[in-house]
Amino acid sequence: MEALMQRPLNVLALQHVPFEGLGQIEPWLLARGHRLTVAHVYDSPELPPAGDVDLLVIMGGPMGVHDEASYPWLEAEKHFVGSVIAAGAAVLGICLGAQLIAAVLGARVGPNPQKEIGWFPITAVEHEGEGHTRLFRFPATATVLHWHGDTFALPAGARHLARSAACEHQAFQVGSRIIGLQCHLETTPEALRQMLAACGDDLQPETCVQSADQLLAADAATYADLHALLGQVLEHLVGEVQGQRQPQDQLQ
Repeated sequence: MEALMQRPLNVLALQHVPFEGLGQIEPWLLARGHRLTVAHVYDSPELPPAGDVDLLVIMGGPMGVHDEASYPWLEAEKHFVGSVIAAGAAVLGICLGAQLIAAVLGARVGPNPQKEIGWFPITAVEHEGEGHTRLFRFPATATVLHWHGDTFALPAGARHLARSAACEHQAFQVGSRIIGLQCHLETTPEALRQMLAACGDDLQPETCVQSADQLLAADAATYADLHALLGQVLEHLVGEVQGQRQPQDQLQ
């Protein structure tokens, strides 16, 4: 039974643009022996059966969840995400990925009151009287990378996990094994440079938009803390699957 509980997971990552890859997620998964497949949905719409996926990771991208006219593969992707959720897999959505989860679960997705691009703190949302270990808990505060103009409402039944000064909904959890992150915990220095090269025009002067120099000034300690938090999120989701809990389990 112990071997079963610790089996390597079949992880599928959905990537929406060439310049926004998995960052630190990939080495974390491979170092622990998990089987990783990356689907470039912008290039090839072919996806495996939803039931073959233990953990689905949905990456970010500059498009919006309602941009099917420009990105027709979005419609099929949303259908696939819904099928994976229904099959009981663990799901992690990052930025656009979190917005896709929210949209699939019936929540509104649209413009945030302001753009948020840069290194800004998020704060944990406390749930009084809830000590259940299956609710992921953010640290009281953490400095993370943001790069978004849209935001999501909370899906029905979701737990609000974190907020920032510029964006109320930074993270949510549905059930025990679905987590959406508006912020980027996976970013590496090289990944950030690629995003700047592709989307540097987003850095128009606004209250919560930093300059390229400010974005690139993050030191090794900042990235170490960022990736430690990413590891905690991934450990939570992997543990939910390896623990062989039923997908309908709720956070009671």
